[in-house]
Amino acid sequence: MSLAFPPPLTPLDLASGLLEAGAVRLAPKSPFTWASGLKAPIYCDNRQLLGFPELRDAIAKALAAKALAHQPTLIAGTSTAGIPWASLVADRLNLPLCYVRPEAKKHGMGRQVEGPSAKGHRVVLLEDLISTGGSSLKCVEGLRAEGGEVLEILALFSYGLPAAEAAFDAASVPWRVLATFEELAEKAMQKGLLTSEDQDSLRQWREDTAAWSRARGGA
Repeated sequence: MSLAFPPPLTPLDLASGLLEAGAVRLAPKSPFTWASGLKAPIYCDNRQLLGFPELRDAIAKALAAKALAHQPTLIAGTSTAGIPWASLVADRLNLPLCYVRPEAKKHGMGRQVEGPSAKGHRVVLLEDLISTGGSSLKCVEGLRAEGGEVLEILALFSYGLPAAEAAFDAASVPWRVLATFEELAEKAMQKGLLTSEDQDSLRQWREDTAAWSRARGGA
């Protein structure tokens, strides 16, 4: 299957690609169970996008264009899902590349940032998905601890949860995504994948994920 979206990649193009590649699945009536035990009407696995070269290339070009606007000196990727996108962007911009764990290793050199040190660098951090923002911010802390200036977090997609926006604001970290939850829902409606009732359910989930989950037997 070929998913060709030539640059410039629009948010709705990416939303369409996420759905067609099976990277994002929507099931408001038969919710998924996340690792946390929460029930959710959506599941995202952007690693599926790596199997579609044309779409992958268009995404990489879009990320590189946004990163270049900051004139970074280092590209970082979150471990592990952000690493492929960071690698593609660093290659296009001919910049050094590192990757960051949410926490330092408990063995070996005990590093949190692998590759070149972030010290003195202007860093753009690449993430594949933003949910609550917690793991991304741990990576930001690791880069800052080494003396790096984190210019922005760039991600492919976000669930658009209020908790993420509050967390990034509190940490003074700018962030952007290539496609928003609203754009994905719009494209899903166009494709007949959601009913208006489903859309209401998704809105309720975003407003209070815990309450939505408990009402369906989740954590």
